[in-house]
Amino acid sequence: MTVIVNPHSEEQEKALVEFLDRMQYDYQRDTDDLGLTELQKQEILKRDNDFINGKTTARDWNDIKSELRSVYR
Repeated sequence: MTVIVNPHSEEQEKALVEFLDRMQYDYQRDTDDLGLTELQKQEILKRDNDFINGKTTARDWNDIKSELRSVYR
């Protein structure tokens, strides 16, 4: 069985985890952490800022797809 719960505050999350622990339930927590290294996070932010500040341009998705098709066929 799967149950998804979305607490609305840190207090609610803490109370829920304490309850689950007290009842000895097995559970998994989904965090917002994507598993990126600090260097990867900095690179994403840098590229995002470069785009916002007009230092780079966006590429059309169709161009990217056609390029990928040529590489992976």
